[in-house]
Amino acid sequence: MSDYELKERSPSGHGDSVNGAAKTPTSPTKGSAASTPMGKEDGSVTPDVKVKTPDSDHQGGVTMERKVGLISGVALIVGTMIGSGIFVSPKGVLRETGSVGPCLMIWLACGVLAMLGALAYAELGTAIPKSGAEYPYLWEAFGPIPAYLYSWTSVIVTRPSMLALISLSFADYATEPFYDVHCPAPDSVKKLLAVLLVLLITFANCWSVKLATSIQNFFTAAKLLAVALIIIVGFVMLGFGNTEHLQIENSFPSGQSPSISAIGIAFYQGLWAYDGWNNLNFVTEEIKNPYVNLPRSIIVGIPLVTGCYLLVNIAYFTVMSPLELLESPAVAATLGTRTLGVMAWIIPLSVAFSTFGAANGTCFTSGRLCYVAAREGHMVSILSMVHVRRLTPSPALIFNAVLSVLMILPSNFDVLVNYFSFAAWMFYGGTFLGLIVLRFTKPDMPRPYKVPIGIAIVVTVASAYLVVAPVIFEPALEYLYALIFIFAGLILYIPFVHYKISPKWMDPITRQLQCILDVVPTEQEPLG
Repeated sequence: MSDYELKERSPSGHGDSVNGAAKTPTSPTKGSAASTPMGKEDGSVTPDVKVKTPDSDHQGGVTMERKVGLISGVALIVGTMIGSGIFVSPKGVLRETGSVGPCLMIWLACGVLAMLGALAYAELGTAIPKSGAEYPYLWEAFGPIPAYLYSWTSVIVTRPSMLALISLSFADYATEPFYDVHCPAPDSVKKLLAVLLVLLITFANCWSVKLATSIQNFFTAAKLLAVALIIIVGFVMLGFGNTEHLQIENSFPSGQSPSISAIGIAFYQGLWAYDGWNNLNFVTEEIKNPYVNLPRSIIVGIPLVTGCYLLVNIAYFTVMSPLELLESPAVAATLGTRTLGVMAWIIPLSVAFSTFGAANGTCFTSGRLCYVAAREGHMVSILSMVHVRRLTPSPALIFNAVLSVLMILPSNFDVLVNYFSFAAWMFYGGTFLGLIVLRFTKPDMPRPYKVPIGIAIVVTVASAYLVVAPVIFEPALEYLYALIFIFAGLILYIPFVHYKISPKWMDPITRQLQCILDVVPTEQEPLG
């Protein structure tokens, strides 16, 4: 039990004021944290506690503070984009394209697409300044059902799977210096290390926003140094004349061009490395001056990442042939072994640092989506609560960590990447389409930052291609499983959200968890 007294709601819907403590509204209004995913009172209680809530429009309620500035915003974008993908996915892109030239073109095209998509999200994020990225945007454009299906898919599968994949990549590189090719690290060791990483960063994110952002800033700087090291190696090798695989006649061999479906799969693999371009939109309510810092962070962060990715791939091809790159179990580590000699351990250590930062950023943003969905009544209400003193959404963070740990156990990277990309780009495309729809349905909506409508059309068409092309040309069961899972969410939505059926046994569970976790409901204007 916490050290303050929990008091039940008064009939007026407000907590009683004791010893001058602020009265905290707890009436179960639409979208408030006091409603369950079924839309009824959940039996949670609100403590009489003074909470400092700067930058809050709701001084009577508990809200999270605005701690993310421009530097932290750029660090969040760069830190989550540069993670495991550039060190794992190069093989996937090259395998599908078949040669160096098309491979580099795919990496560039992925960067351009990520930039255009992020600019579209900058408009949505400044027009609808709510955390949760796609969730509030789909709600505003199409209503609660698409938003619910997005939160259902993302909270239960895609976001935890991202954290699981990044954590496994961290484990691969963290164990590299302690094992060799003839005696690789056992899978059990890697999975245990990945689980420990998830638990550690979840604890840090639950402890405080300041600690989480400080970790993000530090590891972003560390990963940029790691990327810079690889790029410098590439320039040195170019200086030695290692340009064979980059020459036009070799990088674009005659009579060899990838199929349309192969290009789609290559985009999936490349965009996995670019994923994170929209992560700042998950924490809009915690950004200082979001109307300025959100678009600025995007404009600085994504071109920086695109340039790094192109130069890193060029560095790989100065050291390895395309065939050697495909056969390498760890591309970045192979580069270090061939060029750095006894100092080769620096590469896997640097990559481990990089993936640690990406995992931290993914944990930070994933918890916010779960928190916002629960606040709007689409998840159990305990997930919408924040720690009474630390002001972090600890229940949502813990829930995301549990799911990630469960996904670490049966690990298959390529299958998870394809599943994640297919599901993610369905909702990205829906969100881009929502921007176009809002231009006509809500033309008077304030838009502090506005992109040309052509950008929204281009990214919408690109998203549709990324969803449809692989399904048509290379149909696979994981795509069907993805669709079944997405729409299976309606089985829960219809009774518990639409018809507001609320199991009575949820009330005591919510109360107990609230006391154990020391959390309280938040106060925020509902969507819709």
